[in-house]
Amino acid sequence: MHILMTIIALMIVLGVVVFIHELGHFLAARWARVRVDKFSIGFGPAILKWHDRHGTQWQLACLPLGGYVSIYGQEDMFDRKKYDELDADKKRGHYLSAPRWKQFIIIAAGVVMNFILAWVIYSAAFMFHPREIQLPVVGQVIQQSVAFNAGVKPGDVIAKIDGKKISNWGEIILAKELAAKHNANVELLRENDIVNVELAPADRWGLVADGSKTEFRNQGFWDGMYWGARETYNQSKTLLVVLKQIITGERSSKQLGSFITIAQVSGQALSIGFWAFMSIIALLSVNLAVINLLPLPVLDGGFLLILIIEFITRKKLQGRAMEIAFACGWILIIGLMLLTMWNDIARVFGLN
Repeated sequence: MHILMTIIALMIVLGVVVFIHELGHFLAARWARVRVDKFSIGFGPAILKWHDRHGTQWQLACLPLGGYVSIYGQEDMFDRKKYDELDADKKRGHYLSAPRWKQFIIIAAGVVMNFILAWVIYSAAFMFHPREIQLPVVGQVIQQSVAFNAGVKPGDVIAKIDGKKISNWGEIILAKELAAKHNANVELLRENDIVNVELAPADRWGLVADGSKTEFRNQGFWDGMYWGARETYNQSKTLLVVLKQIITGERSSKQLGSFITIAQVSGQALSIGFWAFMSIIALLSVNLAVINLLPLPVLDGGFLLILIIEFITRKKLQGRAMEIAFACGWILIIGLMLLTMWNDIARVFGLN
């Protein structure tokens, strides 16, 4: 039963994240009037297929772990001669018939949809899933800090900053960032009195929350949307830091995992509950978006970089050099896949 749940969780997580990514490419291509020949849900031979009124073949394949879209003429982007030899009818709906800025949107739409998916999930979690909120009660004031010099004391409740009501500790952090260039007017509740102080701009005000003062609370709509965006940004930044540390050798590449790790984590999250499982979908969606933005051949980021270079130089990048670059890109991606699979196999069988 546990193995079955793990497999189901993996199929759902990868299916949703990759489907949303490919849906972005599909919708952008439709908007740009570029023909989409196929939208496959899954890989391998089709179990079920049908055509829509635009001629796109939709299919459900036998291995429902992700999917792909086939955009008419995209494979000709490095063979302009082949495109130029087409007659007018065959150029209609061709990828290269779209202006370069529309090609850019088609390529970028996949990662944009992944970021939007993560943002929606995180926002919904903040709005509908009760979270333990740190109340704005000061537990400690660092000696000789901005707050210490302004007269803030342990036990003070931070009620307002620059006239904005404060209801949790996260809002204090945000208010500090907004007051990066001016003194913040802070209203404190101290026992039965109201005390007003000014906190000067600083990297740290020197305030430490009282960890015992918490409550479970749902965020409102706008707060939920804000914190959902912030969580999406934080997860993206964290992944970039991890990748940088792996490249520089500060972190071991053994920490990278393949679909086996994704399956195990997804299965555990599914057994915990709905919101834990949705958080895994959001996290994987962010990871897919960030990795796809890396400026490597075969990834969306590589295509976007090429379009930017072509726009700046006004020259079409094509020929043998580009074929070699993309071949190297595929070798790198396949090598990374093999490395992550080996890491998981070594971990499962204790070979490390």
